[in-house]
Amino acid sequence: MRGGLNHYDSLNRAHQTNTLITSEKCLCIMHATDPRGNSPVFLQPQNGNSHRSSGYVPGRVVPLRPPPPPKSQASAKFTSVRQEAQATFAFSTEEQRSQREDRKRKRHKNTFICFAISSFTFFVALAVILGISSKYAPDENCPDQNPRLRNWDLKHDPEKQVIIKKGDWLRLNSDVTVNSIVIQDGGLLVFGDDKDGSRNITLRTRYILIKDGGALHIGAEKCRYKSKATIALFGKSNEGDSMPTFGKKFIGVEAGGTLELHGSWKTSWTLLAKTLHSSGLTFGSYTFEKSFNRGLNVRVIDQDTAEVLVLDRFDTHEYQNESRRLQEFLKAQDPGRIVAIAVGDSAVKSLLDETILTIQNLLGSKLIKGLSYRQAWALVAVIGGGSASCNESVRNYENHSSGGKALAHREFFTVDGQKFAVTAYSEWNEGVSLSGFQVEAIDGVKLHLVDDVSSWKPGDQIVVASTDYSMYQTEEFTLLPCPECDNYEVKVRETPKFLHMGEIVDGVDMRAEVGVLSRNVVIRGEMEASCYADNQCQFFSYDTFGGHIQILKNFTSVHLSHVELKHMGQQQHLGKYPIHFHLCGDVDDKGGYRPQTYLDGVSIHHCFSRCVTIHGTDGLLIKDTIGFDTLGHCFFLEDGIEQRNILFHNLGLVTKPGTLLPTDRNNTMCISIRGKVFGDYIPVPATDCMAVSTFWIAHPNNHLISNAAAGSQDAGIWYLFHKEATGESSASYGLTKAELTPLGIFYNNRVHSNFKAGLFIDKGVKTTNASASDPREYLCLDNSARFRPHQDADLEKPRVAALIDRLITFKNNDHGAWVRGGDIIIQNSAFADNGIGLTFASDGSFPNDEGSSQEVSESLFVGESQNYGFQGGQNKYAGIGGISKRLRTLPRNRTFPIRGFQIYDGPIHLSKSTFKNYMPTADRYSSAIGFLMKNVWQLTPKNNISLVKFGAHVSLNVFFGKPGPWFEDCDLDGDKNSIFHDVDGSVTRYKDTYVGRMDNYLIRHPDCVNMIKWNGIICSGTYAQVYVQTWSMQNLTMTITRDEYPSNPMVLRGINQRAAFQQYQPVVMLEKGYTIHWNGPAPRATFLYLINFNKNDWIRVGLCYPSNTTFQVTFSRYNRQNVISTNMEEYEPVLSMEELERKPSDRKFYFDYGTGLLFLYLKAKNNREGHGYCSSEGCERIKIQATTSSKEISNCMAKAYPKYSKKPSVTKKMPAMLTGPCRGCGTHQMVFTSDPHKFYLPIQFQSPSKADIQRGNKSFISVNGTNYPITGVGLYLLVVDACSVPSRVSENKLFSFTEVERLKEYLKTSIPARSIVLLSTRGEIKNLNISEGLIPMGLHKPAHLHNKGSIVFLGFSGNFKPAWTKLFTSPAGQGLGLLEKYIPLQLGEYGCDKVNSIRRRDFELLKRASRAH
Repeated sequence: MRGGLNHYDSLNRAHQTNTLITSEKCLCIMHATDPRGNSPVFLQPQNGNSHRSSGYVPGRVVPLRPPPPPKSQASAKFTSVRQEAQATFAFSTEEQRSQREDRKRKRHKNTFICFAISSFTFFVALAVILGISSKYAPDENCPDQNPRLRNWDLKHDPEKQVIIKKGDWLRLNSDVTVNSIVIQDGGLLVFGDDKDGSRNITLRTRYILIKDGGALHIGAEKCRYKSKATIALFGKSNEGDSMPTFGKKFIGVEAGGTLELHGSWKTSWTLLAKTLHSSGLTFGSYTFEKSFNRGLNVRVIDQDTAEVLVLDRFDTHEYQNESRRLQEFLKAQDPGRIVAIAVGDSAVKSLLDETILTIQNLLGSKLIKGLSYRQAWALVAVIGGGSASCNESVRNYENHSSGGKALAHREFFTVDGQKFAVTAYSEWNEGVSLSGFQVEAIDGVKLHLVDDVSSWKPGDQIVVASTDYSMYQTEEFTLLPCPECDNYEVKVRETPKFLHMGEIVDGVDMRAEVGVLSRNVVIRGEMEASCYADNQCQFFSYDTFGGHIQILKNFTSVHLSHVELKHMGQQQHLGKYPIHFHLCGDVDDKGGYRPQTYLDGVSIHHCFSRCVTIHGTDGLLIKDTIGFDTLGHCFFLEDGIEQRNILFHNLGLVTKPGTLLPTDRNNTMCISIRGKVFGDYIPVPATDCMAVSTFWIAHPNNHLISNAAAGSQDAGIWYLFHKEATGESSASYGLTKAELTPLGIFYNNRVHSNFKAGLFIDKGVKTTNASASDPREYLCLDNSARFRPHQDADLEKPRVAALIDRLITFKNNDHGAWVRGGDIIIQNSAFADNGIGLTFASDGSFPNDEGSSQEVSESLFVGESQNYGFQGGQNKYAGIGGISKRLRTLPRNRTFPIRGFQIYDGPIHLSKSTFKNYMPTADRYSSAIGFLMKNVWQLTPKNNISLVKFGAHVSLNVFFGKPGPWFEDCDLDGDKNSIFHDVDGSVTRYKDTYVGRMDNYLIRHPDCVNMIKWNGIICSGTYAQVYVQTWSMQNLTMTITRDEYPSNPMVLRGINQRAAFQQYQPVVMLEKGYTIHWNGPAPRATFLYLINFNKNDWIRVGLCYPSNTTFQVTFSRYNRQNVISTNMEEYEPVLSMEELERKPSDRKFYFDYGTGLLFLYLKAKNNREGHGYCSSEGCERIKIQATTSSKEISNCMAKAYPKYSKKPSVTKKMPAMLTGPCRGCGTHQMVFTSDPHKFYLPIQFQSPSKADIQRGNKSFISVNGTNYPITGVGLYLLVVDACSVPSRVSENKLFSFTEVERLKEYLKTSIPARSIVLLSTRGEIKNLNISEGLIPMGLHKPAHLHNKGSIVFLGFSGNFKPAWTKLFTSPAGQGLGLLEKYIPLQLGEYGCDKVNSIRRRDFELLKRASRAH
């Protein structure tokens, strides 16, 4: 086993063997020495590897205790004693007695001497150990506590080049600056620590190189570093020499090197448990300032929410009626309301005494009485609060100035516990009157989190992800001390600028990721103030020449945990990344590394070239690692050969474009960087570049479990497929077979706030250098790769379906997911608020595609969620939503057609899925199911949909597009042939029907049902495709006409306009006749393939040719794998149509010279298998070789019809329309979360307005799909056991509004512990005085429950205040509508006695992936 030699094991084995100094009879146990008499620093590993030994445990120190004496020495001693006894027989009895007494005296003397020396040695050793570690007892796991270490007291010397070599075992206890450090030949450098973590050590150097048995340790896995340790890498790109391989400003690990960095453990990242609002207040902050706003400017603020309820101005200077209006206004306000008043210009000329008295009585003002002309006055007070609640200020007006502001300020708390301030001010400044108001959160904003974050400390930097379309809504915060916070709360100094969701919305987990960036072990690059030299300054204004860590093959041990990397990576140099495993081979158990090499809890932020690069390295574990604000692909697999790497619970966000590779670049960079293209070629950004991704997975055999890609310029997770190994691996590896390799584990990943796509599975990279034949740059994006996973990556073996399990994708501008290839299965996934939820693309066009399958099931699609977004942070588009009619941010464009599931080509299979909230608006179409716009490709009638469910707010189940914006003319081949099979009628309510475009007369019959809103048609029948391939005529347009609808032909352009052959693939109804015509001379060679024909399926076709044409018509079976045609048969001509029709199965053709039509039957002789387009025996095809001298246009329409016209007929009867609900339709899952091991209880409140109640709308509370109607006026109470799964309602009661006291008593005494409390009202509320009883259940203060339209409360009875507790109220006459919440059950924080935990499948999969080789 290659485990790596532990310096501390070898040290202690050498050092702790005690030498007992005795007299002549005292046994001495001697320590082994090397030839020079020195104790060996390293012991030879058992397996002969000079770099590693068995039993390596990172950081472990052998206990400071003497070993037992060797067995051989003990045996020798026993033998000598026995021999001594046997040798006494020759002496007399007296002599023997005398000798025994003499020996006894000597033994006593020697024993005393040995004991004295041993005791002295023990106490000396103890004193030494205590001197080394005076603060706490030595720990065998702590590298800094080894007694062989000596303190390194080097002075600052930026020019000194340090070499730590054999015998140098150094402990760094203080700051030091040196030029460079090389640790080699058994040398060791350890950072000192202490029990209370009080040290702060910074090592500054240009580089550190570790090799040949050298080691650098900061802490250990079992003895985490407690103090603050920083390695600062300094130097500029244009100064000093570069080291071979590593360059400048680096930590490098070569063969035999050990790098063990282990900071204090922290929860790396979690999710918000409660929505974080912009400004920290639910309704936002408020700021107002205006000049010469004459009179009394008044604001009324809700004391419970800090919402500004009323904005008004009363011109009490000019009008007495305004004074009376102010008086009535104040009297109408509810007690407890916050009122802020500021004078603008002047306010007293017409201010009536009774108004002044009202202000005094209601607001407690003492200054209003004496207010004079143009005095500046401001007040903040509480209605009915008296003078104690009033804060006011006045400033005199002199010489056009008030000499400062009259400033009033008071602080309050919301019912959610957020502290806020209300400020009013008034002043004159150089003749200008100003008045203003401010409502803002103060003293920090509290964040509620899903996981225990007690490991996060004041001063730590955290990052909160965007939950909108723009990744630039991601925000950084600094933690404040928060003694009142529990383990799931923190307080931040900065005020949030954007909305960050902390809820499950419409069944989809949109909770923002929150990561801590700070660690106590820091590796950082020292940066210049701005960009300089040749560091891509045309693209970056800041310095991008950071530090980097590079690990090479045959290292001894590398483990980094809870380390912070900042300002790392070098944008202008390949290979210089924050962390780079460079051609390391197998770094797990397969390579002899136990434990496997890992990065755990590493924070990589504000870096300049990627996050982690896995290059020619297999079996690496990256866990709980954050990559934030970086350039270029973040988690990056480089050469397309990297396999078995595990990415578990990592977070990447704000992945920006970089310059290194074409796929890193944005539009500007792509066009500007042309040094490696051929000639004058100008790159095309959309196809060559623009692919920067947070997770760039260049080989499918890697494992992604529970990761989050929370914002990239292009894609969150991108799987691509190198046909050949690239880069430095190309010479030794060759073909990768990545396209054929089964997918590794993909489970429970989430992707959002990406511009191009959340998940992208498609494409490859160009693997040849730029040349005249292909001038594009090496490694630019390439469209040649197709994912076709097979067992053992062998096309001759069965397909292995790639499983995408539990994907959550939301707020991606273009696609939630774009997936090309097959077989691919997506299940248990959610798509919300994406431009397009999911698009499947086949792995290639026939004849290259062997017929794969793409399936999605048990999934949820949401068009417009209740995450309305927040403008700003590069969110460019907003508009009115189709459901709530509220302003919301939008993907792509205000007019972009939103689609849930998009059909491109197929075959696709959509089943057991639910669609919600697809409602068109005046600006845009929105449909649950749609089709790729401007589609030139073919579609297959084998696309099928079953068991789907459409919510109440879906008005377009399907939409085929219409000419106009985005769809343009809607007349490309794929547009016209759009089709799918509604297997069970769950889409159309007509079972076993096909849905196509309304103007497609190739598929319709007289009984079809037109769906005008869809621009579609529903038809019964059986359908297939004819693949028409023509040679030598590249730009022909083909017209195909069904004999029953000659007035409605379909014109097809073909899909290969620049290829050597052209192809067309119309969908046709079987058992019908068709004619084919051209807009130019008929092609000389035409192939007709029978696609998706089953045995005995047939159509008749007539192809137009000049009348002097002669034909050779040949049948064959074409095997696409070996490109061989077999079973070739010649067609024979017949003299009449009647003769042809008598034997449609025979190989016959009929040429009608009068019309110019060559007729033949296309009838399948073999059955298809599986998802193949053709039989496994080969594709049945007919080749027509035409010979003619004519150059005339071959369009026979005028002659063909009406001669061959047929009356439209129905071959398969239309089914009756289904009635009743669709049983078993839709996903059975009600919620899709990123913590599937937890139970979430769906709860809904229907709270209608007064007018809605009068119209008959119902009030109810729904728990897990069970409705509890509220039939009477009053307050309805539901109590749910928070510890029971499935959920259990333990109580439901209706209290009338006259039973307030009984309700208060019930809340106080009758709610069981560990219960969820749900309250909802029906009817107008005048005064519901129960808020004191709600405080133990989650409110932070008594709420104002007067003159309300509706009240909803979610509370918890217990010793814990969950983040989900919430009070909702609406103004009188209004309702709250439909509120939907998802409450976690059986949390440990609730104090549940018994927890029926769901097994942690993510952990199981992690173990499985770690064991797999």
